[in-house]
Amino acid sequence: MITRRQFLKVSAAAGGGLLIGFRLGAPESAMAAEGESGSSEASNVFEPNAWIEMHPDGRTMLTISGSEMGQGAMTVIPMMIAEELDLPWGEFDTRFAPADETYANPALGSQVTGGSATVRGFYNQLREVGAATREMLMQAAANRWDVSLSELRTEPGVVVHPASGRQVEYRDLVTDAARLEPPEDVFTKDREDFRIIGKPTKRLDSPQKVSGQADFGIDARPDNLLQASVERCPVFGGKLKSVDAGEAKKADGVEDVIELDHGVAVLARDWWSADQARKKLSIEWEEGELADLDDEAIEAQFREGLERDARPARTEGNGAEALGDDDDTLSATYRVPYLAHTTMEPMNATASVTDDGVTLWVPTQAPGSVQQAAAEVAGVDKDKVTVHTTFLGGGFGRRFETDFVREAVELSKRAGRPVKVIWSRPDDVRHDFYRPAAYNELSATLGENGLPRAWVHRIAGPSIWSRVSPGMVEDGIDPAAVEGAADHPYRIEHIEVTYANVDPGIPVGFWRSVGHSQNAWIVESFIDELARRADIDPVEYRLKLLKGDSRHVGVLERAAEMADWGGEVPEGRARGVALAKSFGSYCAQVAEVSVEDGKPRVHKVWCAIDCGIAVNPSGVERQVHSSIAYGLTAALFGKVTIENGRVREKNFDDYPALSIDQMPEVEVAIVDSGQPPGGVGEPGLPPLAPAVTNALLALTGEPVRRLPIDLG
Repeated sequence: MITRRQFLKVSAAAGGGLLIGFRLGAPESAMAAEGESGSSEASNVFEPNAWIEMHPDGRTMLTISGSEMGQGAMTVIPMMIAEELDLPWGEFDTRFAPADETYANPALGSQVTGGSATVRGFYNQLREVGAATREMLMQAAANRWDVSLSELRTEPGVVVHPASGRQVEYRDLVTDAARLEPPEDVFTKDREDFRIIGKPTKRLDSPQKVSGQADFGIDARPDNLLQASVERCPVFGGKLKSVDAGEAKKADGVEDVIELDHGVAVLARDWWSADQARKKLSIEWEEGELADLDDEAIEAQFREGLERDARPARTEGNGAEALGDDDDTLSATYRVPYLAHTTMEPMNATASVTDDGVTLWVPTQAPGSVQQAAAEVAGVDKDKVTVHTTFLGGGFGRRFETDFVREAVELSKRAGRPVKVIWSRPDDVRHDFYRPAAYNELSATLGENGLPRAWVHRIAGPSIWSRVSPGMVEDGIDPAAVEGAADHPYRIEHIEVTYANVDPGIPVGFWRSVGHSQNAWIVESFIDELARRADIDPVEYRLKLLKGDSRHVGVLERAAEMADWGGEVPEGRARGVALAKSFGSYCAQVAEVSVEDGKPRVHKVWCAIDCGIAVNPSGVERQVHSSIAYGLTAALFGKVTIENGRVREKNFDDYPALSIDQMPEVEVAIVDSGQPPGGVGEPGLPPLAPAVTNALLALTGEPVRRLPIDLG
């Protein structure tokens, strides 16, 4: 339920329209100061932040607060609003929200699309705004007909008075509704009354994308545009020492060459000309202290960190003191590499810096962060920066960053013209904010029943939050580094999980499912090793350790049932199982795997996911397919190699993505627990790698303890 103080009605003085919006987390004093009535003053203040805009000619505009990067935000956000508003599905337009903390996701506390939080963050609030709008339209009809509000109901797009048979379209009520006060209290529909939520729904953005009409960041073309290609120092932390740009400036189409602290930008009338001229630059770099860094040195730092800097992330019982020193104790070391994001649309941003401020066209997951970064670079107030968020050709956490935006703003400011910066694929692979590498030592002692009575997990690796928001790191523990490890669901008497924050100097950032992407693989792989040592079936082993955890058990049993676990498996194949909870959802997977020409081949994946109420079931299924494809790419191929302080890989020839013939058959079941919505965009990824490697353990008898998988 939402109160009137939390709900904001804005009367659109021009055209007699009705605008409805709300603020998330705004203090009551601020709301009181801004006004609660439908006054023109309120309209002037709050109109840019409206969620629902309705006009007497029947036009309705819904504002999309989440970035659309292929995960379906442009569809599920309208579904939640339209459900409670009883708006005819599809009879509205949409627009992306401007940069404004009014649109902060309640689950994240900022205007960010990530953490699989679009639905779980906005589910209650957007439904309440839709319900309040519907009630105001009903009240307008009740006033017109001189009847009680309780005598009315709505059908899609109309208010109905069943007793008299009268009905009126929303469009004929918006002018009257705009004069009304918001309701004191708002009640949303019961689940059994849903018309839209829970029904498989086609994506609203698909027609634009298949027809080529969708505007991505890379499509921005303001007048008088220059396009830039930037040569950056290949060594992390290195800087520009000197450059001879004479030959580059002579190249066809080149307008300017601009030196940056970290590189040199070539600006031309088109990107190809800029990129070709970039190759003619003669540059000397100050490579800095990381010039000799390589993978071997990084692992040595991790091992040293475990001994020197480990901090407790979880301790139960006697922790490590409960470990035995006999044959019932198993130890293993797991290693995961740095990973790049390799979004389909490379990093890009278009900026126009003028005396009036800054205008940006950018595919971003964080409009507010982009706005702040642009203001800092341009030297203007934040409210002088306009952010046009476009479609994103993939995000995966990479477009949470602002580095590519800062480049565009600085170049536009110095060139005096709009500038679009486009990264090539080698730029993208070699100058990323990578998924952290990590080094993990695990030990467990089994009891007489074969189950672990002591569990120790020691983690060393870099911290994402130490850079992004240091306040998130408490007592040396980065929650992203230990998620899925410190909070695994297995009930063991003695547990100790430690973390050592070791920063070798390689920039790290959020990557799809963040710490769960590696920790689920490590935990679930070790669980299978223990089950094998105890000679207990892996599904049965997990069920014993879960001890009635209903949601974990529910997805595990459903995935096992789907795969006919324990049934006949084709010759030369084996099946592995894994499960993980992440972002409020529970997911279990079974993978069927063989070895062909010395390499793993994944034939099928069965997935059971409990994401609470599934707003768009078909969207859930597509996101699971996407997560499996992305996760399998990482498990089979993903590895960023550090040599001489730089990344060796450069493109899809040496940093490959899963090809269509390598994509397994995928079967998805949505387990309806009736709980509030959880995340969907990421939870399908963490169980994939361990399900595959556990199948390989069953097939070959040898554990996989390093990713990507190498059976050589």
